[in-house]
Amino acid sequence: MNKHKVGASGEACAESYLKNNGYVILAKNYRFKRNEIDIICEKKGVVVFVEVKKRWGDKFGSPIEAVTPEKTKNIMFVAQQYLSNRELLEKCEARFDVIGLEGDKLTHIEDAFRM
Repeated sequence: MNKHKVGASGEACAESYLKNNGYVILAKNYRFKRNEIDIICEKKGVVVFVEVKKRWGDKFGSPIEAVTPEKTKNIMFVAQQYLSNRELLEKCEARFDVIGLEGDKLTHIEDAFRM
């Protein structure tokens, strides 16, 4: 399975998990310039920006370890644009979650990093 198919299957699994846990999906693969947020959702008035990482083995480390400081910086930049474009920047609470998938095991880290 190529990198894009692995990513897409991970995002589909994460989306299903989020929906089953009361999140409302607002956007998927939201892009701004060269950066992207995998899933943007909402639960109880909080806008949640979700980075999804999937791995089939530990050759390259855990999925959670793949969310580097540079990646978090890019996600926060895109999140600011998303909120600003919708005039939500000062009006809503937001957080950043990471969902890691290793094989069939899903790990959801709420509030994984902050602006």
